[in-house]
Amino acid sequence: MNNILIDYKLFKTYDKEYFLKNKIVPICENDISLDFFVCKESKLLNINNDFNKVLKFKQISTNELLFLLSFLDIKMTLFELSCKAIDKINSNDKHIENFIECLINFSIITRASDIHIEEFNDLVLFRFRVDGKLKIFFSFNIELLKIISSYIKLIANLDITQTRLPQDGRFSIKVESEVFDFRLSTMPTSQSESLVIRILDKKNINKSIEDLGLSSDVFLTLKKALKLTQGLLLITGPTGAGKTTTLYSILQELNSDEKKIITVEDPIEYKIDSISQIAVNSKVGLSFEVILKNILRQDPDIIFIGEIRDKFSLDIALQASLTGHLVLASIHSNNAVETISRLMDLNADPFLISSTLKLILAQRLVLNYCKYCEAKGCEKCNYTKYYDRSCIAEVLNIDENISSMIFKKEDINKIKQYLKTINFKTIMDDGKMKVSLNITSMDEVFKVVNY
Repeated sequence: MNNILIDYKLFKTYDKEYFLKNKIVPICENDISLDFFVCKESKLLNINNDFNKVLKFKQISTNELLFLLSFLDIKMTLFELSCKAIDKINSNDKHIENFIECLINFSIITRASDIHIEEFNDLVLFRFRVDGKLKIFFSFNIELLKIISSYIKLIANLDITQTRLPQDGRFSIKVESEVFDFRLSTMPTSQSESLVIRILDKKNINKSIEDLGLSSDVFLTLKKALKLTQGLLLITGPTGAGKTTTLYSILQELNSDEKKIITVEDPIEYKIDSISQIAVNSKVGLSFEVILKNILRQDPDIIFIGEIRDKFSLDIALQASLTGHLVLASIHSNNAVETISRLMDLNADPFLISSTLKLILAQRLVLNYCKYCEAKGCEKCNYTKYYDRSCIAEVLNIDENISSMIFKKEDINKIKQYLKTINFKTIMDDGKMKVSLNITSMDEVFKVVNY
C-alpha cells in the first residue's frame, strides 16, 4: 500500500478537504481514469458525479487510509520538492536542501529514531523507525535517490562519488532553533544504495533513571547499587533493548565534580558534559584493547565500557572492579542468570566474578498503548495504536549465596533454584505486571521475552 507512488499533486488539482472529509486517497490519474484508495468508512455515495472520469478503487484498512491522510500538508510539500529536485531543467540545490530539512523536521515530529532510504522497484522508499518499528511513510520517484545520496554525503563530509563501498559520517541541522545531530550510514546494494540516517536525540540521554519506567522494586535495587564505590554492574539484553539509554541515565546519575568518569564507546552516541568519553578509532591505532590497557592510568573512579565483547574486555572490567573502581558495562545475554553463564563461557576467573559482580539488570522494551486515542489509532501514534515504549526488566542482586555458587562453579540450574526460594521476579513477571496496569499487551511482552 505504501510502496505505491501517490501523486500528491492531485490533492491540489481537486479539493484536499473533499478527500479528507470523505476518507478517500487519490493515487494517480490519466486522461481517462482516476485511481483511489478507499476503506470501509469512505463516503462514496456521490463520487461518480464529482469526477468526470472512469474511477478505479483499491480497498485498504481504515487505519492505513487515515495514515496516508495524516500530516497531509507535509507530504504534499515533500512531494512537490521531490518533483522540483528531479526536474532536470529547473532544479537547483535549494530544492533538495529544502526537501532534506522538511524530511528531517517530519522525522522529529513523528519521533523517528532512524530514516531508511532505499530503492524498491522503480521507487525510492522512505521508512521511519518509530518506537523500534519500521514503517513506510512515503515513496517517490527513483531518480530522487541519487540526488539525495549526493547531497547527504556532501553535508556529512563523505565522498559523493563513492557508491561501491560503505561510508559513515555525521552532520547537524537546525530545526526550529534547536540543533540536532545525525549519523549517516551508506551501503552499496545489488541495485543501488541504501542510506540510513540515525537521529541522535539528546532527550534519550537526558532521561533520569526515574524516567526509565522501571518497576519500583527494580528501581530501588538499581538505585542502591549505584551508591557502591567499586564492583561490576552489568546491563544486558539484545540489540534494541534500550541498554544505551539506561547506561547513559546511570552516568547522568553518577556524574559529579568529585568523580572522574571515563567511557569507552564505539562510537560515542551522545556527548555528556564533564565526562571523559573516548571513541574507539582503529584507523589511527586507538583500538578497544589499547584504550582498556591504558585506562587505569587516568585515575578514574567510574569506568563505562560500551560493551563487553570478549575475554580481554571482561578481564579488564573485572581487574578494574577489583582494584577499587565502579565499572558499568553492557553485555549480550538472554536474561540475568544466563549472563553469569556468558561470563563463564568467556573463561573469566570464577574468583574474580564472585568478588566483583554486584548486579545484573536484564531489560527489554515493550510498546505502550497510545495514551492519546487509547489504542484505537490516531495521528500521534501513526495509526499503529501504540505510542512510546516502556522498559520491562529483572534485576539480579548478587548476594553472598549467589557469589558463593559462582565461586564454586555450581551448575546454573542451582542458581535458578535458589532464586525461586527468594521470590526473584523475572522479566516475564514484570511484563505481566505492566499488562495488568493496561500499559501494554501480552502480545508485546511475548514478542520480546522468549523464555
